[in-house]
Amino acid sequence: MQQCCRLVEEIETMTSTPHALRELGLNAGKRARLHRLLFGHGLGNGTALFLPYDQGLEHGPRDFFANPAASDPSYILKLAVEGGFNGIVTQIGFAEKLFWDFAGEVPLILKLNGKTDIPSDARALSPVHATVEDAVRLGADAVGYTLYVGTPEQVTDFEQYRTVRADAQRLGMPLIVWAYPRGEAIEAKGGRDSFYAVDYAARVASELGADVVKVNFPHPDKIADVPEVYRASFSAQAAIDAVVRSANNTLVLVSGGSRQGDEAMLEKATRSMDAGATGLIFGRNVWQRPHEESLRFVDQLRKILAQHARAR
Repeated sequence: MQQCCRLVEEIETMTSTPHALRELGLNAGKRARLHRLLFGHGLGNGTALFLPYDQGLEHGPRDFFANPAASDPSYILKLAVEGGFNGIVTQIGFAEKLFWDFAGEVPLILKLNGKTDIPSDARALSPVHATVEDAVRLGADAVGYTLYVGTPEQVTDFEQYRTVRADAQRLGMPLIVWAYPRGEAIEAKGGRDSFYAVDYAARVASELGADVVKVNFPHPDKIADVPEVYRASFSAQAAIDAVVRSANNTLVLVSGGSRQGDEAMLEKATRSMDAGATGLIFGRNVWQRPHEESLRFVDQLRKILAQHARAR
């Protein structure tokens, strides 16, 4: 117990120093595209606010019931431009059919894999359905890959990820990894958004060569059957601080997750940026609202980002 208490005290006194692009060892193509994303769009201060729109595949049309207008990809693309986002994330179908009308106005992050939520997540695997070459052809500034950390299918997952990583390196395309803990073992050890699971996922993505990692905000209160060191009484700030440190020299984006109240979401955003995250990736918390309310909420997020400028 004393060892755990000392560990908590040490973690809560440590700080995460945000990385500058020049410190990340990126090749010229990756650095140029990340520079364009972080300094050529959004606030242009090195922070990022991305709008994900892959939920139709991942969750089905139910996510659009709260705001039926959001089922139209053109509505989301216009919202991304109006809201001053650093980029929009889509699957290849919408990128092929609709993004051309907005090319140059808002950067594209092309998701290369995805799955439906119809099968159980017990053996989760997100199959690849697009290529880095597709992203280059479509003018994307980054690609996204969902990596299910802890799934029994990790051998297959790691193999298809290795091909994506090699292509991204060869073509100078930044690789953003959605590091999502999944599978029976994860659910038996605190669950997918426990501090233990999120911290582990961030480290795995970094060690497997991600340029940017997307994580959910960790919940240090979820401690059922997690390793002993994670059972101590960590604050929410200490947990997200540790996750950003675990990502090491990989930039961190923190997800908004499912729709929550404004106060909770803004607190999550502030804690994430205070921890040294590069930015936020908020989807449903933005576009499940009426249009004007969405823009007002985005403006509050931008005010938080404005207080956390990052170095080039």
